[in-house]
This record gives sequence, C-alpha cells and structure tokens, in this order.
Amino acid sequence: MAKKNFEKALADLENIVQRLDENNLSLDEALSLFEEGIKLSRFCSQRLDAVENKVGILLRDDEGNLKKEPFENSDS
Repeated sequence: MAKKNFEKALADLENIVQRLDENNLSLDEALSLFEEGIKLSRFCSQRLDAVENKVGILLRDDEGNLKKEPFENSDS
C-alpha cells in the first residue's frame, strides 16, 4: 500500500463500504474491494493506536504518571 495519511485512508475505506453496499459488483470485484478495505482498516487502526500512545506519553507528569484531564468539547 502506498504511503497514505489517516484521512485519505479513511475516505478510501468509506468509499469501499459504499461501493460494497450497492450490491452490483461481481464476486471477484467485491472480494478485491473487501481485501483493500481490510488493509485500510488495519492501517487506520494502527495509526489510531500510535496516536493514542503518543497522547499518553504527552499527558504524563514529571514522575511518569498519566494525568487524566477532562476532554472539553468545543462544539457545546
């Protein structure tokens, strides 16, 4: 898989899901899209895990303890 960023991979995955939902694909086309979707899903999952680990590192205090801070939603 070519180097992708998370947003591009997620958009591609959403496109694949939409195409699979249309039900007008041959079995081979559907299988190929499914395989690509699995690769994209794994890529997105790995990126999210990496970001979660990085955030955890950034939120540690000077003694290495994880500081829990409430998430403030700017939409409300």
